[in-house]
Amino acid sequence: MNLKLRWYGMLAAAVLFTASVDAGPVGQAPYLYVLGVAQDAGYPQAGCYRPHCMPGWEDRNLRRSVVSMGLVDPASGRKYLFEATPDLPEQLFELEQVAPSGAYSLAGIFLTHAHIGHYAGLMYLGHEAMGASGVPVYALPRMREFLKDNGPWSQLVAYENIQLQAVAAGAPVALGAITVTAFLVPHREEFSEAVGYRIDGPSRSALFIPDIDKWSKWERDLAGQVRSVDYALIDATFFSGGELPNRDMSQVPHPFVVETMSLLDDLPPEERSKVWFIHMNHSNPLLDAHSEASQRVLAGGYNIAQKGVRLGL
Repeated sequence: MNLKLRWYGMLAAAVLFTASVDAGPVGQAPYLYVLGVAQDAGYPQAGCYRPHCMPGWEDRNLRRSVVSMGLVDPASGRKYLFEATPDLPEQLFELEQVAPSGAYSLAGIFLTHAHIGHYAGLMYLGHEAMGASGVPVYALPRMREFLKDNGPWSQLVAYENIQLQAVAAGAPVALGAITVTAFLVPHREEFSEAVGYRIDGPSRSALFIPDIDKWSKWERDLAGQVRSVDYALIDATFFSGGELPNRDMSQVPHPFVVETMSLLDDLPPEERSKVWFIHMNHSNPLLDAHSEASQRVLAGGYNIAQKGVRLGL
């Protein structure tokens, strides 16, 4: 079969699949809502005209937004974002569909680190775009200093489009019935710390680790962390080695999905089912819902995050 047509069909199948996924408590319980699953540069990636990228250029419906989640709390009428991505306008619209502004206020944005896919969308809150007023932005000290001291982000602070909120690693942030706790992770720190978040709701809890270096560099045990929560949304940038033929992949040391599975395969099925792979590079075959890689992940009892996944807390 023509490779381009094969990707059209498979990506279309994935798009159709995502809309109905739901898990966890419903009703007035808070929930996470996946708004994007791709690595910082999205799918397709700028300058990529290889067969796996072309369907995304030729059909906008097949594109994948950069990794982001909404946190929706019906009881308080508040909604939050995790990450401010370059796809923020679209992701705010997606969040509006499940948590409309008439009933929910945007009560804050939690940032993990200063790489483009995770904070660049703050620009849309500014004077030239939304002209937002006082949106709380939660970040650790170096991230706050980076935003305060460097343009154009400093203008957001000066114009009070955003209000920087102090977060400390290990210190829970109380959001009514929900707590959000940052923890440091090893990752490139040119401009800021890198963190993941633990999100605890009234009934369930989640880990969000979109970016990390190899698991062996982290002082925590991955399997133990998965056991401690109900959902673990974790770095799946690359499925395996060799995805970037023109780059030294040791210089982008994310854990390969196959490595992560090898660390978790001894867990019982109910523990493996907590894992949701997210933050996929444009080269990652997990973006192809029917690929051998996707089937291997699903057969192992793991999940692949898709836009529209809803995880009750």
